[in-house]
Amino acid sequence: MTMKASETKIPTVFPRTEYLQDFGRDGYVSIRKRDMEKLTTEVMQLREFLPKVINGDLLDTLHKARQIETQRERLEQEQEQQRQDCLHLRSRLEVAQTECQREREEKLVLREQLWESREQLQQQAEFCTGLGAAVCTLLWSASSKEEAVRDILADGKLEPFLSVAGQTLESFVKSLDQDSKVPQQDSNSHEHQFVLALAGVVTNLGAVTCGRDFLSNSAHVLLDTLMELLGLIKPGVFSKLKVLMLMALYNVSISVKGLKYISGNPALLPLIWTLLEESDWDVCLHALRLLQSLLLEEEVLAHVASDLLPSLPLGRIRQLASSRHQGLRQTAQETLEDLGPLVPSSSSQEPQKAPEKDKTPFLAKKRQQVAKF
Repeated sequence: MTMKASETKIPTVFPRTEYLQDFGRDGYVSIRKRDMEKLTTEVMQLREFLPKVINGDLLDTLHKARQIETQRERLEQEQEQQRQDCLHLRSRLEVAQTECQREREEKLVLREQLWESREQLQQQAEFCTGLGAAVCTLLWSASSKEEAVRDILADGKLEPFLSVAGQTLESFVKSLDQDSKVPQQDSNSHEHQFVLALAGVVTNLGAVTCGRDFLSNSAHVLLDTLMELLGLIKPGVFSKLKVLMLMALYNVSISVKGLKYISGNPALLPLIWTLLEESDWDVCLHALRLLQSLLLEEEVLAHVASDLLPSLPLGRIRQLASSRHQGLRQTAQETLEDLGPLVPSSSSQEPQKAPEKDKTPFLAKKRQQVAKF
């Protein structure tokens, strides 16, 4: 085909169909020169106006858009990482919750076992206390016979028994002192019967000459414990136990060696003064009997006279001498008679010149009046 002079052959560049007339096999088309000029004009116009349209703001916007896209991709990566971390933490949480639930169940089982063990221990303690009360009550009854005391001494087990007795009495009395309220006496409880029986055995041991000598020579710790505990028990509380311990000390005081030992305790006189103020007449009676032991032994009296006279509760003893209880009244009157030579009269500062009494008969009578319970 022959091309005219006004036609130009160019490659296919633009997709606009209004300029297309014919396609050749070699990829060229034929357009009119006027259309070519028009297309050239449009291209030149685009080249002239395009820089004016695409200014710096648009370029900045495109740059920011690329930055935002980059930031978005980074945030997506971080979000994905956080999602993975969250899944990991959730997995760990589930494991921890499972472990916590298992430990909670184990704790409940252990708590139930502890409660059962505590119940068993309480039952065993009550059983042992009841058994101890029964056995010691039998021993208390048996110890009232001199032959039984001799057999106990011959067995050689008395010293460990007295050690256990002292520790038990101390633990019992100090547990009372820890209570905020004054405990009520319950003479029927196994624990109360137990400690009463222990104190009763000690009392009956001191009522026999061989037992009294053993206590005076080999049970000093127990004697100190008895005096300490008498000071710890509150006024009006467990008077029966106080009476038994006072009877034990009185029995020991029948032995001169035992009297010298207990009189050497500086707490003895203040203890007697305190016990004389008790409302229970039996406690006052045995406190007076213990005081009489100090007054009737000249060597001991000379040792304690300097501490005895300044603090002597003479008014209280005179008050007890008017008691309606015959035994207490008689003992208080005898005590006043024993104190007569030591107490100054109302008209003179010198001691009264009372006739010297023969104390030997009374001391012999005292040694016959041992305290048994």
